[in-house]
Amino acid sequence: MSRRTNGAETGRFGTFQGVFVPSTLTILGIILFLRIGYVVGQAGLMGGITIVLIANGISFLTAISLSSIATNMHVKTGGSYYIITRTLGLEIGGAIGIPLFLSLAISVAFYIIGFTEAFTTVFPGMHPKVLSTMLVLVFGFLAYVGADFALKIQMVILTILALALLSFFAGDWSRWLTPQLFAPSGSSITFWAAFAIFFPAVTGISVGAAMSGDLKDPARSIPRGTLSAVGVTACIYLATAFWLGTHATTRELLTDNMIMQKIARWPILILFGVWASTLSSALGSVLAAPRILQALSFDRVLPKTFGSQLGSATEPRVAVLITTAIATVVIWMGDLDFVAPIITMFFLNTYGMVNLTAGLERLVGNPSFRPQFKVHWGVSLLGAGGCYAAMFLIHPAATVFAILVSYGIFILLQRRSIQRNWGDIRSGIWFAFARFGLVRLESVPWHVKNWKPNIAVFSSSIDARDELMEMGVWLSSGRGIVTLHHLLVGDVERLAHRGLRSTWVNHTQKHLREKRVHTFAECSIVNDFYAGVITTLQTHGIAGLEPNVGLLGWGSRQDVREEQLRLMRTLVALKKSLLFLHCDTSKRFGQKKRIDVWWRGRGRNAELMLLLAHIIAQSRAWEGAKIRVLRLLDSEEGREGSKQHIQELLQKVRVEGEVVVLVRSNPEQSFSSVLHEASEASDLVLLGMPVPQEAEVEACAQALGAMIEAAGSALLVRSGEVEDILDPDSVT
Repeated sequence: MSRRTNGAETGRFGTFQGVFVPSTLTILGIILFLRIGYVVGQAGLMGGITIVLIANGISFLTAISLSSIATNMHVKTGGSYYIITRTLGLEIGGAIGIPLFLSLAISVAFYIIGFTEAFTTVFPGMHPKVLSTMLVLVFGFLAYVGADFALKIQMVILTILALALLSFFAGDWSRWLTPQLFAPSGSSITFWAAFAIFFPAVTGISVGAAMSGDLKDPARSIPRGTLSAVGVTACIYLATAFWLGTHATTRELLTDNMIMQKIARWPILILFGVWASTLSSALGSVLAAPRILQALSFDRVLPKTFGSQLGSATEPRVAVLITTAIATVVIWMGDLDFVAPIITMFFLNTYGMVNLTAGLERLVGNPSFRPQFKVHWGVSLLGAGGCYAAMFLIHPAATVFAILVSYGIFILLQRRSIQRNWGDIRSGIWFAFARFGLVRLESVPWHVKNWKPNIAVFSSSIDARDELMEMGVWLSSGRGIVTLHHLLVGDVERLAHRGLRSTWVNHTQKHLREKRVHTFAECSIVNDFYAGVITTLQTHGIAGLEPNVGLLGWGSRQDVREEQLRLMRTLVALKKSLLFLHCDTSKRFGQKKRIDVWWRGRGRNAELMLLLAHIIAQSRAWEGAKIRVLRLLDSEEGREGSKQHIQELLQKVRVEGEVVVLVRSNPEQSFSSVLHEASEASDLVLLGMPVPQEAEVEACAQALGAMIEAAGSALLVRSGEVEDILDPDSVT
């Protein structure tokens, strides 16, 4: 049975063998021997050195960002993928990890084809594709047997590379030429085109990080090994560029890819170096790619079987077989000119996300982010900007393609809703934005022009919450805030131990997600329901985001209604508006086509009712609904004046509505009978509530009950606002 699991890796390698050597050999690839001279020839010595410095600067910034994160967590199998996933979330990590794996797998073929082309120039009798296939199978076998043996092979390759470089720098010391400092006249490519040719040389640091699950101490080895590899290889590239610029003519640099061989003291070693550089890069990729794939399978991004070890205690053998198969297929597809820039884009996208991850972690300032290797967030974000700028400079079309692929994978993973048992930085990012916004909001003087509904919806029964929730959502219309408060009445200590609060919140949040409703859910244990409403409306919210409207269901019993009116008296004194909803059990809200607002004269209730009717009509459920504003008079004398007054108000506040002025048929006709007759076909009726004195509570509850019975589905409104919220321009 395998000893390697997602939770416990078998650390075998230290900094040098596990990180430094794989990273160094991948960076010192074929560009060192076959392309750096061409870059210097096109850009001039100073231009070539500048290109090397910029490219390695981006690589260095990425390395220190990687080091910062690696010293804050135990990096398991997956290297950069693991870091991004555990910081920015599984969806983003998967969107980066899958293309990264494919890039590494294709890179195996890419490097081996490069070796084959160099080899067949000396031994032209070999069939290129057959030779490449044989090498892929050999490398796949080495990775299948174990990373221990493969890394020992890399030590041999490192020795060959060192001897090749020694031969190059030990060349003819007597031949010093005056260098072409800047791009020669008539240069066939631009500075950035030359930069694009060189930059893939420095995209090798992910190979060492990918060995994270096999390291004895990732937090120590990744920073030391990666930074050392970047530093050493940068010096080698700078020295090589300088030596070529001072020991070869511009013509030789532009026309002879093997110019290093002519300068070297022992030319055969340069040829061996070319072969070794390509094979070392291929070997590094064939070790790294399976470990990325294994990490993806551990997280269920890809099938679990992809991470199987087939009896090995340490090696991801199924992933090795898949990597080998992909490389073989790519070899027989032929030309790699199309996929080469896309491979580079995926690498750069990964490095950009590593930098972004480190920068956001430091910028957000989560207390859990305590790296031993501290980096200022600006440095990491500069590295991210450099990576994405390099992507567009190298190949804009490939950049767009890489981004679309990553975004497509992100959407697919988001839809799958894969469960994960780790936290990420996303909540910290939103917390930072929210905190910034709240601080700014509190510092800005409030004006009634910016009034938005912040509605606290209260219920004591889970079964009765839907109508209240729907009304709250309609009233917010995506612009306000709705919080569904469930008040559990009972002994706090007893109910707290039963875990009912979290159970109800989780149940409600799931219900809201299923309905795709952007509403918050809260649950509180209170000794008395109405006392809980008063306390919640006073204490919920922060920095200008306190609830300004309470929404409750209208009581079905006389005693309950009386308690609700007493609650209203208290809330109005606290300057909180209050709404009571009654939903007709038979027709509910009908076709959602007509809303009636009963106007009782200009006042705070009328203003709030008209605003709420307008907001409801703007919601998607009530789209196209017609608003009617109704006024009841005792005589015909004031009909025209009243109608004109309301129409002018509607025009002033820019609310579309039909004005209907009614006159009692006789002085004895009750308001309830007129209401029933006029609004029987309406889907929702808005009625204002007076604030009764204590002695009037009983009579007021009875009168409101009669009106509700006549109206059907109705919203009783009592404004607690002290300013005109409909006509803010009149407020000074």
